[in-house]
Amino acid sequence: IPCFELTPTQQQRQQRRVFKKDAPAPPRTNIMPVDQDWPSVWPGPRTFHPASVPLPIRQGFTEKNAAPPSKFGNAELMKIPNFLHLTPPAISRQCEALKKFCTPWPKNLESAEKWDKHFPVEIISSDYCHALPTIRHPEARKVTLKIKLSNLKFDKHSRDKFLRLVGDRYNTETDILTLQTDRCPTKKQNYDYAQYLLTACYHESFETEDWEASKSLADMEVYEFENNKSKVSAEEILNWGSNSGEKKQVSAEFAKSVETLINDGENEYNLAKYKEESKKLLGLK
Repeated sequence: IPCFELTPTQQQRQQRRVFKKDAPAPPRTNIMPVDQDWPSVWPGPRTFHPASVPLPIRQGFTEKNAAPPSKFGNAELMKIPNFLHLTPPAISRQCEALKKFCTPWPKNLESAEKWDKHFPVEIISSDYCHALPTIRHPEARKVTLKIKLSNLKFDKHSRDKFLRLVGDRYNTETDILTLQTDRCPTKKQNYDYAQYLLTACYHESFETEDWEASKSLADMEVYEFENNKSKVSAEEILNWGSNSGEKKQVSAEFAKSVETLINDGENEYNLAKYKEESKKLLGLK
């Protein structure tokens, strides 16, 4: 009866299979023709591959003034982004493909003045392309709305109230109102919110509250020459000793100089302007 062996003998052990590795293929650049269609080789953004780029590129640091490492096995070339897909032929080909989706420019919009006249509202937003797990960039939801205040119809009361509602969002030098919205999670929602803010502030500026009628001169935020006693005093001086029935009126330039002096404060220009208009009012040289 043969004995049962727990461990096989050396003769019964099988030899390990030897895996043969294929030799690496030669670089593609060796067989690439001179008139190769490069956008077909590198159609989009990708990591640098030395076998596909027929350029003697070198990158890296070496000691003792040696030549930088070649492109094969070079991690420095793989780390940095490249723009090999944005060659002039590739860009022109993409532009030609996008032309069928473009519409002709309107004929009557040749100048910036006509743009502002027909399209007074300017919307600014940004789109981002990045390599992240999510398609939403936190900055892409922001929407900026710009409009010149001269394109909106106001009276004296509504303009003053509108400027108080918008605060520092209005630039007095450029006459541009800027509203930036980023509270909502999507760009469409922030766009609708910006339109709502502009509409709400515009209609609210025309509303007159009951307490506004009881405001006195001491409650006014700015000095107005027409509603102050200064106008009455100036007219009395101007018509003093006059026997004619027609009363002389104070010039608009004098009224403006007084308002500027009180609202903007005393400076060399405002004082000189007030002095000049006062001489004209009194008939002095």
